[in-house]
Parts: sequence; C-alpha cells; structure tokens
Amino acid sequence: MDVSAAIQPVWQGTLDGVVEVPVSALEHYSYCPRQCALIHVEQTFEENLFTVRGRLLHERADSGEDTTAGDVRVARSVPLWSERLGLVGKADVVEFRAEGPYPIEYKSGRRLGPHADFQLCAQALCLEEMLSVDVPRGALYYHAARSRHEVAFDQPLRRQTEEMVSAVRDLLRESASGGLPPAPNDARCPNCSLIDACLPAAVGEPARVRGLQGALFQPYDPEENNA
Repeated sequence: MDVSAAIQPVWQGTLDGVVEVPVSALEHYSYCPRQCALIHVEQTFEENLFTVRGRLLHERADSGEDTTAGDVRVARSVPLWSERLGLVGKADVVEFRAEGPYPIEYKSGRRLGPHADFQLCAQALCLEEMLSVDVPRGALYYHAARSRHEVAFDQPLRRQTEEMVSAVRDLLRESASGGLPPAPNDARCPNCSLIDACLPAAVGEPARVRGLQGALFQPYDPEENNA
C-alpha cells in the first residue's frame, strides 16, 4: 500500500449543520463528561505530572518520520476524518501491514479501564472510511508498562463507539449554549489536571453551593454595616 497516497486529505472543513467531534474527545467523555466539556467547549487545559508525561510522549511519537520495518510501513501523526460520523483527529501511529492498517495510540500511564478503546476504535472507523479497507484491530501502547494492549474492534465496541460519538456531539452542542455536566466528585477527580477549574468538591454538592451563594449574595444592610 502506498501510504503517502493513502493518507492524502480528500475532505477538509466543516460538515454543514453537523458539530464535528474530535476523536480524542471520546476518551475524555468515557472518563468524565464534565472533563470532556471543559476541554472541548471551555478550552480549559492545565498541566500536571500526567499531562506533561503524555505531551512529551506524543511529541516523541509525532516527531519521527515515516519509516519501513520489513514489509510494514509506519506512518506517524496521520490525519483522520469520517464524513459519515462527523469525526476529525489524528492517529499517533498507523502501521500499514499486509493485512491492512493497524492504528496505535500512545498513552503515558497504565491501563485504567476501556476509555481509550473508544478513541482507538474511532480511529479505525475513520481509516476504514478513508481507505475503503477493513481495520479489525489496533493497539494502545502504555509507556509506563512498556507494552502494547491490543484491541479488537468487534461489533459491540463499534456500536458503543458510534453511540458515544452521538453523545459527545450532543454534549458539545448543549454545553456550548450554556451549562456543563455535573461534577462527579469521586475517585477520578484527585488525579485530574482540571480539578482546580472543575472544583468538584464544591459544584458536586448542590446544597453547599446554595449555601455559598446565599452567603455571597446577602442583601446589603447599611445599619449592619455602620454598627
């Protein structure tokens, strides 16, 4: 397969009347819808140890040129899109093997649930539409474990991924017109880089928020002020 020809853009720009969904948003949404809205609607980003590690890892993955190892062509930072699903994004690496494309997404930490599987599956759906080939599997490379976790794109995962694309699009549309999803305020929050922007301990407790609002917006009493 001629990789350079295979990945030439054939569609660019926005889809009429359709909110484009970034491929990366699927992992964010699966982990926490509020995090997804903060990143992709509010454009909020704050660094912590985990995001720094991830950024450096992706810079290394994206910085290399396309290479060939045996009969496998390795393409890096591959642009992706799907007109059918309204998806846009890129793959860290795509190995073009004899049996077809094999997307690989780099992650800095260790595997914590299936959240990244949806992002990887979305990459496969884009590649299938772009190249008119089957993409049955791909892999997540976890730097902390120095190992790949292979993901099979079976029908349940494909269905869940397409449903999540629709859910993310609804979230982006609704959040853009005002309001964010509720904060979970659970075990996911302490390691999230957006904890200071999200304030889960405050907004995750409505009664506490109402109390703070009441204290902040008490009517002005000149007699009390002069006492």
